[in-house]
Amino acid sequence: MRRNSHNAKAAPMIRTVLTLAALALAMPLHAQEVTLRFQHFVSPNSANPKHFIEPWARKVEAESDGRIKVEIYPFMQLGGSAANQYDLIRDGAIDGGWVIPGYQPGRFPEAEALELPFMVSKSGEEASRVAWAFTQKHLLDDFADVHLIAAHMHGPGLVHKTGPAIETVEDFAGLNLRGPSRAATLLLDRLGANPVGMPVPAFPEALSRGVVDGGVITWEMSPSLKLDELTDSHTDVAGDRSLYNLFFIWAMNRDSYDSLPDDLRAVIDANSGAETSAWAGRAHDIGDREGRALMAASGNELATLSEAETARVKALGDAVITDWIAEAEANGMNGAGLVQDVRDLVASQPGG
Repeated sequence: MRRNSHNAKAAPMIRTVLTLAALALAMPLHAQEVTLRFQHFVSPNSANPKHFIEPWARKVEAESDGRIKVEIYPFMQLGGSAANQYDLIRDGAIDGGWVIPGYQPGRFPEAEALELPFMVSKSGEEASRVAWAFTQKHLLDDFADVHLIAAHMHGPGLVHKTGPAIETVEDFAGLNLRGPSRAATLLLDRLGANPVGMPVPAFPEALSRGVVDGGVITWEMSPSLKLDELTDSHTDVAGDRSLYNLFFIWAMNRDSYDSLPDDLRAVIDANSGAETSAWAGRAHDIGDREGRALMAASGNELATLSEAETARVKALGDAVITDWIAEAEANGMNGAGLVQDVRDLVASQPGG
């Protein structure tokens, strides 16, 4: 009898414990909080981190009511190198980050169509809308092992060097110039320069040690790389097309994304896609204006090639495109179709 009485008294307590346990299991489905660690490879004061990456992180945090915390690590502080950032994301070493696919030449060959000479507008925003649309059509299989948030491009790429500005094609002869991608180095080679492929973090030291005479990069990266001190001149091409461009993605580890509750995945989704890509490109446009102004204030020479010399450079760029198409088609890709798709997408933009 004593045992039955004890069981009778214990039953409500057991039910209470079971109910609390059930509630504890159910509550995280709605109230789960997560921390996502994203990484990039440049100064936090450069344009994309300042005008896109950090604001994007804060927007995601606000729209999740603080349930998503996004930590941003500049200068590859979580380890690895800019060149293997994609693999760090894919393998889950980080939850997400900023990637330049061209830092791994040959791995994402179709993306190179966007980076060919004089293909896209000098507007980073317009070029980024093209990049997102092209990615949706051609590159989703290439990036299937990560979760894509944005695909974008920068503004005008130009030549920054020690000594006087470039005035003619002949002025490129023998210059050791840094290039960020295979497409850019192919053009530099055609121009008569000695292309030196390297990620952006290595550029300032290479300049200061005299390993290179200069390189091609954007206005917006100039301040954070101290190009006002390390170079003397900055030369753009005439017209509204960029000498070269670079393709970027902002991406998450697929498991990190898939493991989010539905409502938190919806926050990431709301901050992904065409408009987010355009925002990333717009960040470069803002930075270009700031960087150009700083280079001008430093007393460096700012120059633009004449229409005639730009036409000569463009003719060499066209030869790079012809060779790229032939190589792509020899490797089983529709090179001509990829280039035409980029041109059609550019033409569809307001400035196209």
